[in-house]
Amino acid sequence: MKIYTKTGDKGTTALFGGTRVPKHHIRIESYGTVDELNSYIGLIKDQKIEQEHQDSLAKIQHQLFTLGAELATDPEKATLKNGKERLDIVKVRENEIDFLEKEMDLMNTKLPEMTHFILPGGHTTVSYCHIARCVCRRAERLATALQENEPVEPYILKYLNRLSDYLFVLARKLTYELQAEEIKWIPERNQMDS
Repeated sequence: MKIYTKTGDKGTTALFGGTRVPKHHIRIESYGTVDELNSYIGLIKDQKIEQEHQDSLAKIQHQLFTLGAELATDPEKATLKNGKERLDIVKVRENEIDFLEKEMDLMNTKLPEMTHFILPGGHTTVSYCHIARCVCRRAERLATALQENEPVEPYILKYLNRLSDYLFVLARKLTYELQAEEIKWIPERNQMDS
């Protein structure tokens, strides 16, 4: 299989199902951002963190690839073409969302109560989590924009929303495990208010 096909040289690309759209189409932006998110999650997974986190992140990467495939599919053609076979696309469902919620609940049991907003940073690995969280929020915004024009599975929006929460909790957990400082955001008072 050649990596380069030359079919996109004029600024269009094919969705699963064969429909060609401009490379700046909101659907392409949506699954491209999910791909970017998946790359950042790979970066987090490659850090010196506990194996349990690496395993969870590997599972999330697989789920994001599935979610990206859903977004890359023309909604009017809900099956993939693979040579002569036609394959139904596996979809993200409630059990993947449950997985994220259980992981968050488990991590939260070992964390101090959060009393302030937290500034991103304190350790490189923690910063990677915050970058991934921001990319996840962008993917969610793009998917909701896509939903205004074309059907998007509700579980996609729910999963992305929950994943950004997971990445925030993971950032806090890694701060704790790496013995980094959790930097609280404390708003400064305006001098004129005093």
